Amino acid sequence: RMTSHNMTWISYPSKNLAFIPSEEIEAFIASQNIISRLMHCYIAFFVPAGLIAGICILVIFIKNYLQHRVIENLDLLLLHFTISNIIMIFLSFTVITRPDYLKVTHFACNVLSFFSNFSYFNSQYVLILMLLILLFKRFLPETALSKTIRRPILCVGFVLIYAFCLSLTEAVLVGTDNYHLETDCQLDPLFAWPEYDIVKFTFGFGIPSFLQILYFTVLFAKKAPAEEPALQEHIRTYPAVHIISISIFICRLFYNVMILFRTTFKLQKSIGTPKDELMMNIAEIVLFCESCASLVFILCFHKPCK
Repeated sequence: RMTSHNMTWISYPSKNLAFIPSEEIEAFIASQNIISRLMHCYIAFFVPAGLIAGICILVIFIKNYLQHRVIENLDLLLLHFTISNIIMIFLSFTVITRPDYLKVTHFACNVLSFFSNFSYFNSQYVLILMLLILLFKRFLPETALSKTIRRPILCVGFVLIYAFCLSLTEAVLVGTDNYHLETDCQLDPLFAWPEYDIVKFTFGFGIPSFLQILYFTVLFAKKAPAEEPALQEHIRTYPAVHIISISIFICRLFYNVMILFRTTFKLQKSIGTPKDELMMNIAEIVLFCESCASLVFILCFHKPCK
């Protein structure tokens, strides 16, 4: 077994007060206060806004379907995206204990991590699917590939299987030791193997971000067929998808950079400083805020919802 896979040594800097120099105690208390205030701000403002927006979107889409007995491809994917983000908001209630952490067994923490990753990968790749549909709609309206992409049930099924396989891989990379012991739990467990963070970064951010950048590059660089509307008109027709794409990229960039920093500490056998812990906590709350904000953007900018 690789030495990096023995994670019993790792703990949060805030749980090792004896090792914090006396001159840093004040900074440590300040960072704990920041985490606590951010958590209260998130629970008080973002969670209600996200859940209300999510419920409104579900009601609107279901009502539209019952009236017309048909649902647009993009609407079906946005509905799927909405459900995924609502699940993530409910899972984000694990931050209520901050600046302390949720106390559960390693097994329960791994289960929470599995569902969190499933929602995380799911929403990311459904967004990529929406961008693909918009791209094919604009540049390849009647090809066999574009017709396949426009079969959303098939595509959603593929995304669900793919997200499930990635989440299962991550569950294995959390590690299989000490399942019965109690631990401090985050949705991305601190005690997970370094490979966990690397897979999360690669498949949860690296590949999807490359595809998002590719979409915008093709959109701005390639000339559309004459019968297609102008670029500004295309973006104005689907504002919600483009706004969500940008907000997800920005929030998940910050979060994934922090995940990589944490991985370097694991590889160096270091627990980091209270400041590093503070930044990871801020990144996690920013990630949850993004789930809430995405639902508000759909409600405000997607035409059927408006």
